[in-house]
Parts: sequence; structure tokens; C-alpha cells
Amino acid sequence: MSGGAGDFSNMETRAVIKLQRKAPKEIRAILIETLLEHAPSYATVKNWVAQFKRGDFSICDAPRPGRPKTMTTPEIIDQIHELIMEDHLISAKSIAEQLGISRERVGYIIHEDLDMRKLSAKWVPKCLNADQKFQRCQSSERFLDFFRREPNNFLSRLVTMDETWLYHYDPESEQQ
Repeated sequence: MSGGAGDFSNMETRAVIKLQRKAPKEIRAILIETLLEHAPSYATVKNWVAQFKRGDFSICDAPRPGRPKTMTTPEIIDQIHELIMEDHLISAKSIAEQLGISRERVGYIIHEDLDMRKLSAKWVPKCLNADQKFQRCQSSERFLDFFRREPNNFLSRLVTMDETWLYHYDPESEQQ
């Protein structure tokens, strides 16, 4: 078995239940002492004890119907990210058709894994995405190296001397 209290797998927990020749309440008490908050519920222990009493001694998960969740892989996430970077106006339906996965899975990946949302028909990051964070780290490291090499000339070489005026305008509606 594994090291820490929370490191028990479901199969290991079921094996412990299988080896115990006690009532479900006693087994549950033992599991609570060992696994603390990671212990299975009393109903789960009771179900497994009943299953072992019926003669089904398998501790493995039974195969479940339906398609396995294999579509959320790093490769698929990267492909979706590349498609969005190429065309910020691309639809989730179009991405799903190109990659041959469901529209719901594409939406999940965009919103949860890439942390993006649709704003004015364009995909934008909710916060900094992984690429932007990486680029900021690289830029910061370059600035730090530059500062270490020439600390006296750092600001004079970093800040430009020309003036640029930027006007800031917050539209009150989408039409503005």
C-alpha cells in the first residue's frame, strides 16, 4: 500500500474491506482511523461488504458504459489553442468539426483549460493564459539579466524619450 493516509487507491481500500471479517460499521471506523477524511462513506463500505458476501470478490472497477473521457488531452488542448490564436473569431462548432470532437468538449476545454471567454464575437483570455504567463516570465528574466549587466544604464536604455499620447475611452454600450 501507499505511504500517506490519503494515498490509498480505491482498489486498496476495497482490499482492506475485503480482508476484514467484521460488520460494516466496524470496518468504517477502522478506515476513518487510517484514512481520516479520505475514508469512504458508510453506504459505500456497506455495499462492498454485501458484494463480497454475495461471492463477488473482485476489487476492480467494473467497466462502465459510454465513451471514455479521452478527448481532453494536452495535444487536443494545444490544437484548440492554436486554432483560436490563428483566428480569434472562430466558433466552437467550427473547432469541433475540424478536430472531430463534440462541441460540448470544445466548450469545456476553452472555458476551463484555456480559461477563455467569448467577448464581442472574439475569444479572449479571462486572465493571463499559459502563453502570456510564459512570455512575461521570459521578458522579466531578460530585464533582470540586463539590469545585472548594466545597473547604471538600465533605465536610460529601457525608457524611450519620445512622447506618445494615448486616448482612453470606455464605451457605455456595445454599439459605441
